[in-house]
Amino acid sequence: MLKTRTLSALVLAPPALLAAWAGGYPFALLAAVASALMCWEWHRIACGGFGTAGKLSAVFCAVAALWTVHDPDSALVMVGVASLLSFLLVCPVHGRRLWSGLGALYVGLPTVALVWLRGEPVHGAATVWWLLLAVWATDIGAYAAGRTFGGPLLMPRVSPKKTWSGLLGGMGCAALAGAGVAWAEGVAGLPWVALASAGLAVVAQAGDLFESWVKRRWGVKDSSGIIPGHGGVLDRVDGLLAAAAAVALLALLTGRAVLSWS
Repeated sequence: MLKTRTLSALVLAPPALLAAWAGGYPFALLAAVASALMCWEWHRIACGGFGTAGKLSAVFCAVAALWTVHDPDSALVMVGVASLLSFLLVCPVHGRRLWSGLGALYVGLPTVALVWLRGEPVHGAATVWWLLLAVWATDIGAYAAGRTFGGPLLMPRVSPKKTWSGLLGGMGCAALAGAGVAWAEGVAGLPWVALASAGLAVVAQAGDLFESWVKRRWGVKDSSGIIPGHGGVLDRVDGLLAAAAAVALLALLTGRAVLSWS
């Protein structure tokens, strides 16, 4: 399984990094495809099937990701409309309308946030590289430290394998990855970026735990089987969704890219 996971990561990582470097519509297109797949997976998990509500969510969230390059405010409206329509339409399983509407927000808002962050003219590329590498480093560090040191479980009822040692290992690796991006990009305040990266690891792990809780809530092991060794797209980017939303919110509240802080 480790070999399969590694090979899948080696195949998927270069296109993601290349699209992040290119920015604009190439990056938005990648985000759009990913968001459509995640909507499919969300409705598969939480709504019992990919019905009309799921298809509308997938289309609206994908278009919103592309439209963010042109008009982020309108893109957010699209996500809101997708959520409302998904809530109003009948879910394949009775009593899950709220979950149907939540899917568009869970997928669409972070996706729009990620494309919006990339569009920042000075630090956009560095911000997305930072997000990607810090979240990947979190996953790798958490896995390695958890397997090596073990110890008390983080949230055993939600994820029976995540440990406190894994969280600390993920924070340490994220700090190193963030510092590396800051050094490579010539960003001022390298210690601040390292500290922020450790905090970002906590947010990413929270996003991972939330998706694990949703899957456990509905008795699903993986969001799908589309990525060998990893499960689905949601299984791979659940931490990134939370991290992107948090960083975009901070940038929006302060009016400055997070990497410009010192």
